[in-house]
Order: sequence, then C-alpha cells, then structure tokens
Amino acid sequence: MSEFEKRKPVERHRDPYGKKSPASEADSEEQEQIEGRNAVTEALRAGRPIDKVYIARGETDKTLAFIASRARAAGSVVVDADRRKLDAMSLTHAHQGVIALAAVKAYCTVQDILDAAASRNESPLIVICDEISDPHNLGAIIRTAEAAGAHGVIIPKRRSAGMTAIVGKTSAGAVEHMLIARVSNISAAVSDLKKAGVWIYGTAADGDTELWRTDLRGPAAIVIGAEGHGMTRLVSESCDFRINIPMHGKVASLNASASAAIVVYEALRQRTC
Repeated sequence: MSEFEKRKPVERHRDPYGKKSPASEADSEEQEQIEGRNAVTEALRAGRPIDKVYIARGETDKTLAFIASRARAAGSVVVDADRRKLDAMSLTHAHQGVIALAAVKAYCTVQDILDAAASRNESPLIVICDEISDPHNLGAIIRTAEAAGAHGVIIPKRRSAGMTAIVGKTSAGAVEHMLIARVSNISAAVSDLKKAGVWIYGTAADGDTELWRTDLRGPAAIVIGAEGHGMTRLVSESCDFRINIPMHGKVASLNASASAAIVVYEALRQRTC
C-alpha cells in the first residue's frame, strides 16, 4: 500500500443492504487506535486495556514520559518509534507523538488459566504461542483453542501480535470466551507451568515424537512456534517433548494455525475417547 493510500481519507457511506463497506473497516480501525496525548492519557486513567503504545523516538516532553511510565505500569508494551512511522500509522494526522492500540480484552495471568482448569475439574490444556506475529494466525489459533475447550492461551509481550481488533475479528469472537495471558518471558512461563505439573509439548518439523504416538491426556501445554523459524531456541530446549505432525505430501511444513488445530484437536480426541 502506498503512502498516499494510507493517508487518503475514507469516504463514509451507508450500504442500503446493510453490508459492511471499506468505510466500516476503517471505522473499526479508528476504534482500535487512540491518538494524541490527552486521548491516550485518559484511556490509561480509565483503565482501558491497551495493547501497545508507540511514542516518538527522541522526544523529551514530560507528558510523553508520563504516558510511557503509566503504560508500562499497566502492562502495556511501549515502543520507541520513528516519527515517520507514526505519521504513516496516524488516522487523524494529529498524533502529537503518541499512538496507542487498544486491546479487545484485558489479559489474565498464567495462574488464572490453571485455576480455570481446576474449577472445571479438568487437566489443563494450554496453547503457548511462541512469537506468533501474524494477527490472523493468532486469531485463528485462539478460535481453535476455544472451540476445542482449551483453558487458555499464552503469548509473549514482545515480538508477538497482541489482542488487537484484527485478532478479535479473526477469532470470530472466541477472544471473548478465552483466557489470554501475556508474559514477559515465555521460557519463564514454561518453567512455572512445569512446576505446576504441566507437561510441555513443542511442535517442530524435526520433532522426535510423532503426534499420533504422543499421550496428550494429562496436563499439557502445546507450544506453537513462529511463522518461518518455529520455536525459539530456549523454549525448544525447555520442552519435555518435541512432536512432529507426519507429512506425506510435497510441502515440508504447515501454517502455524493449521498445526495448532491438528495438535489441539488430537489432544481433545484423546481426552474424550
């Protein structure tokens, strides 16, 4: 998309048949994005879940420093961004050096997920997304996890898509019913899960255990690696098992969300058969 297309105003019009138009998509984007110092400050003060805050790099303004501090305290990711990036992102063209992306829901803790499994008297079934950066993939994974009865999804704060409107839309509303924990360090979260008695199953093309020969009936956390390079090294080394999905065609691997669907539903099959 060209810079002109990004900046071009969107014509607002109503479809006589009630269908969503490109203008409707832009409206959704505006609802997700908060621009300007006062608007972002008030959103933080009101306790609105904020996924990420972009602040102009090199700014020494005290208001922006306050926003950054308040956002970090609230658990939001703060990113130093080049002003040209902010100009390209801006929908109002009056961002004043700060743009925030609102989260579609508040995050929970890993313990909340474990407690949810205990309250249902079930062995935990958790999906860990190790640096899934594509929001469409993350939304699809959350949708699958919810449909299969998983107790929660864990994502990292950095190098990952967050709970933005695109993720919410792709999940087809599943984010409203799924516990999502966002952690500073996936490896540390894996360690905590192990201490709680949860087995960690990492998915990898070169995994040494075939999925169909893997017992997923007990407390399980399934790690789905990033698009392209898979699990990060430390997370891979922390797994109790590294499982592979048998491939009999010409392609060497599956999309991250497709892999998640196959493994999570195999876990559901084993738990219900």
